[in-house]
Amino acid sequence: MAYPCRTRENRVSGSWLGRVRRFAHGGVCLLVFFVVQACHQTSPSALVKTLTLIDQAWSSREYQRRLNEELGQFAQQTGIRVEFLPAPETAAEQLATFRKLLEGGAKVPDVYGIDVIWPGILADNLLDLRAYIPDQEIQAHFPELIANNTVNGRLVALPANLNEGMLFYRVDLLRKYRYRAPPKTWEELEVMARRIQSGERANGNEDFWGFVWEGAPSEALTCNALEWQVSEAGGTILDENGRVTVNNPQSIRAWDRAARWVGSISPPGVVAYKEWDAGNMWQAGKAAFLRSWASEYIADRAPGCLIRDRFDIAPLPSGAARMAATLGGSGFGVSRHSLHPREAAMLVRFLCSREEQVRRCRNTADAPSMSQLYDEPEFASNPQFLSVLEVFRKGIALRPSRAAGKMYPGVSRAYWEAVHAVLTRKKSAIQAADELQDELERMLKTPAVGANAEFDKTAAQR
Repeated sequence: MAYPCRTRENRVSGSWLGRVRRFAHGGVCLLVFFVVQACHQTSPSALVKTLTLIDQAWSSREYQRRLNEELGQFAQQTGIRVEFLPAPETAAEQLATFRKLLEGGAKVPDVYGIDVIWPGILADNLLDLRAYIPDQEIQAHFPELIANNTVNGRLVALPANLNEGMLFYRVDLLRKYRYRAPPKTWEELEVMARRIQSGERANGNEDFWGFVWEGAPSEALTCNALEWQVSEAGGTILDENGRVTVNNPQSIRAWDRAARWVGSISPPGVVAYKEWDAGNMWQAGKAAFLRSWASEYIADRAPGCLIRDRFDIAPLPSGAARMAATLGGSGFGVSRHSLHPREAAMLVRFLCSREEQVRRCRNTADAPSMSQLYDEPEFASNPQFLSVLEVFRKGIALRPSRAAGKMYPGVSRAYWEAVHAVLTRKKSAIQAADELQDELERMLKTPAVGANAEFDKTAAQR
């Protein structure tokens, strides 16, 4: 079914990318073709006229339009043109492609879009940006984001935006069913979702659901499940020392609760939903609540969207311990194999600059990575940014990418497969957690401990 505002056909189809796709049989093969072509055209002694950029968000038409404008501005200021290379759609495929290029010593791309969980994985093949970017510009970003992008003292990526998990809710339906505010706890969400779902179906909306989210076996499920278990004081899979902590009663309770949602307040097919699937159902007006990223906000406000004037966002519900929202966002880094590192760093500096972030704040839903922008009168009253800042200060949950390092993709895959087995009722939560603990210990060769010690300390102080 095609839903309004955004469908899988809403992909970039510009002339350059159109030519790209006619060659495409797979992300890596396609990129290898363009890498070879670029290497034939570029030499260390050549006058720099072109840089190449690859970014994980290439599939969004709006993002592509905005980035083309930014790259045009960069070209006007510097005389350097930037070619934009496409990346695969899913996070796992993107990371695999980026690693293949970087670890293979590819001279292009020069600049890579870096997901918040990738610095520790890609660091060996990225330059230290502190050698190219003034310290005052680095310090303008949230220190937590700079710390996340610093590996062994090297700043391997500069933040470009801030993203996090949020609860989207239908304001009109809450009012209709006499709720004054969105749910504060998971229990409240269950009650509200069930009541609204029953009422809407009784009124003839038979395929209406209370709560949609991303339940497919993918990185998106890792984000969702981490929010559930951290909110119950179940820790973040690994502690800060890399020890496995996932097998505990709090995590098991969180997984069990989510499994009860499937087929009751959430569609049976939610276990196959990725971000686009959940977002399309939400935008079609077929759900009361949605868990998505804060960046979903702008798509839902698009002209012609069925719910554009009927929704708002709020922090995710709390569990027994607290509210928890997975940290997202991205930045840009420079390949250490680039033939033009200085010019590539200029591009990173431009894309992450205050001026560009201000421009994005005016035109898109990207929340800035610079704390001072949230105090600007122009943005201080933006309800989306206010919610994002509240969550960032009170409830961020970090995926264990720093603790796992290059092993993170395997850790995340094992985790989402275990949780998915619970959601599809192939395994009990107790069995899945026990087997996952053993699998991760073998993978990482670390002893098991209870839930994250640092998290337990923080929770005890609340």
